[in-house]
Amino acid sequence: MKNYLNFELDIKDLENELEKLKDPYNNEGLSEVDTKKISNIQTEIDSKLNKIYSNLNPWQKTQVARHEDRPKSKFFIDNLFEDFISMSGDRLYGEDNSVITGFARFNNQSVLVIGQEKGEDLDSRIERNFGMMRPEGYRKSIRLMKLADKFNIPIIIFVDTPGAYPGVGAEERGQAEAIARSIECSMELKVPTISIIIGEGGSGGAIALASSSKVIMLENAIYSVISPEGCATILWRDPKKTLEAATAMKLSSKDLLSLNIIDEVIEEPLGGAHRDKNLILQKVKLSIEKNLSEFTSLSREDVYSRRKEKFLKIGRSKGFITSSNSVDSLSMRTNSFFNFLNKIKRFKIYIFSAVIVLFLLICYFIF
Repeated sequence: MKNYLNFELDIKDLENELEKLKDPYNNEGLSEVDTKKISNIQTEIDSKLNKIYSNLNPWQKTQVARHEDRPKSKFFIDNLFEDFISMSGDRLYGEDNSVITGFARFNNQSVLVIGQEKGEDLDSRIERNFGMMRPEGYRKSIRLMKLADKFNIPIIIFVDTPGAYPGVGAEERGQAEAIARSIECSMELKVPTISIIIGEGGSGGAIALASSSKVIMLENAIYSVISPEGCATILWRDPKKTLEAATAMKLSSKDLLSLNIIDEVIEEPLGGAHRDKNLILQKVKLSIEKNLSEFTSLSREDVYSRRKEKFLKIGRSKGFITSSNSVDSLSMRTNSFFNFLNKIKRFKIYIFSAVIVLFLLICYFIF
């Protein structure tokens, strides 16, 4: 059974009619299949899909990114890689089923695969915690990323999460620290890393696995620091103002590419990735092949330097620094107030040292 979004209801009616026409054994008994009418309705469906999906607003793109039928990480892992060997546990606390990790072969090349998995039905979604990773999930990913780096194995990551799990247990086990460590580990790797945002890229839960050499998004995916509902609640005190929030946040792949936050957008089939999973599978495969090939001639140090420069350049066109080509001009801005405090601290040390010396001299002459 297909699932439809609220702006696809016209498509739903047409496709229901199309299914009836394709079935010769309908409610009225055996009938002749009207191929001409089927062709006309299919043309109308394609026309409406093209009209709707070429004019999606940011909130509608968010809904498409969350579509129940959208291909998940497990789909890509099962169909893009061979000899996948699942790896579990963070060696500190336990296993996190919301992220799939393991080593596999891609075009006969060893790779580490990491994928945030939401699940396909209610039972699997509960098991996968709706794609919201716990600290042990990030620590498991860190453990395996370090292992891949040790053996010079490229890393392919599929990002699809509404955000990191905010439960009490997760916070007690150091959720924020685990996310920070994951970002730190990702930035220090000397092997190529490719992150593909296939659905939702929510907040630090996504950034923890998207600090990569290449960050790629599917056309209708989103990537943001907070959900549109959360942003609307905070800024407008009205969770219904999701369109205004989504527009202001610039969370679409088109906006993020123009801001140089991401490196590439993979075009989706008409009507979204869920309407032709085989086609989007082939496009993702070609993208991975192309991006991996860019690193074949680079040394480990060059891979590290390119990633570092890429992230340091983000926001440079907005006036943070004047140079446009080199990161050498980047430096920490100093704060005059803190400089003054530091001078006082140093001065205190000098005074304390002088007092001790004076005290010792007095003791020497007296005794």
